[in-house]
Amino acid sequence: MTRIRAIAWNGDTWDDPAEDTLYDLLSELNHAHRFLITERTDSPDPAQHYIQVYLEDDDSCLIEYRDGTPHAHFQARVPAPYPLHGHDIAADIVKSWARNDGRWRTALPWTRA
Repeated sequence: MTRIRAIAWNGDTWDDPAEDTLYDLLSELNHAHRFLITERTDSPDPAQHYIQVYLEDDDSCLIEYRDGTPHAHFQARVPAPYPLHGHDIAADIVKSWARNDGRWRTALPWTRA
């Protein structure tokens, strides 16, 4: 059974992607390919259990997660430049979320979205 699914800006999907694959997908974000969504497919409602990374025009990125309900929807911003240091921060957060190790919850100052 698939546990997580990564969905790229163009609709391509990867079931249970390896951490290296998540890292590579996030490294490919640019102004034409702005986002990656990773869902928990083993949850009752995958659309309500996800983390996503969106590259902003100023090369910062917005990371959002939802943990089951609209009231559990949070976001944090990683400052620019994404291609230099932001990519590594975003990749660490998404990989930790995919592992479900909880480390991602304290890695950024999350605010309600």
